[in-house]
Amino acid sequence: MGESADEFPTRSYWRCSKEDFFPEKSFESWAAYRAALSQTHHRFKDRLLGRSSDATELGELRKQSENEMKRCLNWWDLTWFGFGSVIGAGIFVLTGQEAHNHAGPAIILSYIASGISAMLSVFCYTEFSVEIPVAGGSFAYLRVELGDLAAFIAAANMILESIVGSAAVARSWTSYLATLLNRPPNSLTIHTHLAEGFNFLDPIAVIVLAVTATIAMSSTKRTSYFNWVASAVHVVVIVFVMIGGFAHANTSNLKPFLPHGVQGVFQAAAIVYFAYGGFDNIATMAEETRNPSRDIPLGLLGSMSIITVIYCLMALSLSMMQKYTDIDTHAAYSLAFKSVGWTWAQYIVALGALKGMTTVLLVGALGQARYTTHIARSHIIPPFFALVHPKTGTPIYATILITFFAACIAFFSSLDILAPILSVSTLFIFMMMATALLVRRYYMRGVSSRSHLVRLSSFLLLIIASSVGTSAYWGLRPHGWIGYLITVPLWIVGTLGIQWFVPQCRTPKVWGVPLVPWLPSLSIAINLFLMGSLGAQAFIRFGICTLIMLLYFVLFGVHATYDMAHGQYEKPTSVEAVKNEDGKKLAEGP
Repeated sequence: MGESADEFPTRSYWRCSKEDFFPEKSFESWAAYRAALSQTHHRFKDRLLGRSSDATELGELRKQSENEMKRCLNWWDLTWFGFGSVIGAGIFVLTGQEAHNHAGPAIILSYIASGISAMLSVFCYTEFSVEIPVAGGSFAYLRVELGDLAAFIAAANMILESIVGSAAVARSWTSYLATLLNRPPNSLTIHTHLAEGFNFLDPIAVIVLAVTATIAMSSTKRTSYFNWVASAVHVVVIVFVMIGGFAHANTSNLKPFLPHGVQGVFQAAAIVYFAYGGFDNIATMAEETRNPSRDIPLGLLGSMSIITVIYCLMALSLSMMQKYTDIDTHAAYSLAFKSVGWTWAQYIVALGALKGMTTVLLVGALGQARYTTHIARSHIIPPFFALVHPKTGTPIYATILITFFAACIAFFSSLDILAPILSVSTLFIFMMMATALLVRRYYMRGVSSRSHLVRLSSFLLLIIASSVGTSAYWGLRPHGWIGYLITVPLWIVGTLGIQWFVPQCRTPKVWGVPLVPWLPSLSIAINLFLMGSLGAQAFIRFGICTLIMLLYFVLFGVHATYDMAHGQYEKPTSVEAVKNEDGKKLAEGP
């Protein structure tokens, strides 16, 4: 036993060295790095064309964490995680803002439109998470189907979404706390003379992020217990909001129903899509789920179906309780009850909103850290952040990384600055997921012929191009219709082409998306359409962030993942590896 421990030394979790961050041969020295840069073209092509596999994601990559995450969750945990992750952020943060600024009483239509798109994405996530139950979520799925470059773009946007999303909710947490204390929404922030949108500093948001991250790092199951209790209280508050709202309903507040036209509805839908974004955190918990093939479909589809109905009813109750022009953009529900004479009710709503946003941050800290962990396992970011603590079974370093950057942004940036860029990232990732599902069903390396690949690629490009065309025409000619006579039939032709001329190469083992290729194709179209409904400023910020991400990939990511794929790195020694080696020696005898 002693000899085995000497031969396979375990390392302390609490460590920090160059080898932990840069174990690849490309970063052994400046000379090695310069040599790697000289091969950038070859390595970029290798990573562009290379694909991971289900077995690699489920086996080899998980060894990078050195310790296993604990399988302690069931469908009940996942369902409540769904409630905790989703309800609170969007409905309490963005409903008032978008009803006031863009949709008016038609905000309910915005939630229906974004809810349909979200459910289509839920179908795609469910099939993938059952087939590949790992912590990486969409990053792992895209690595398998579309390769490292596509996965990296998604990974960078996922991390951006995680950081910005947590910051946005934390900022709103402070606004609702101020309302609970019967003070103006920005009264608990520090007023400065910085640029507009960055001039209210929020130290409370930083504290809230730190506390929820600490709970998430302590234990996954303990976090689940806390989420059960908080979410149950939150459900009681939601029922009160709906009943109280409809009790004070005034149908005259619904007129005009479309003050900014259909364009305002879809512009709001693209923003409130953020309200549904938390469901992808559930997919990242597949590695800690006892029976993924049963528990994930129940947890994901069950919670999201109920949440969609709740969102629509809550949005309708707000619109009927108060004129859209009078809705407060920071603490809409609390101040709406105050406006109808239920001054005491605003405190119940504010408390419920605080509980909801706390669980959003809590479950977000779990899911975001697991995304980051699996991304680090692939070496796109330093594998130091893939390490799982041996006792807690949680990725502490990954949690700290996301929380640190979210806290920095939350301290400076207001919600209206954060929300648009967040929605672009979310919609972009969900569009890629639908594309990856079609690739998974209709293409398999070593099985599909080249002609099948060409046909699939052509029809996919037609679906994406026609969807982009529909979105662009809507943005340029919102009251026109001639352009749709071209783009919509092309989308139908692309989808029919896949159905008729490309044979399916893979069928789901347990649970699969119905009506393939139509539902994934519709998901692509809706996500791109909603992206086109966002303002130009959001795309400028998204484009700048994407260029920075690509620069990082060329200078670091491509070389780290190349070395990882070709075994040119210092392999970690896990506790399990030592135990297995000890077992082999004992079995063999002296």
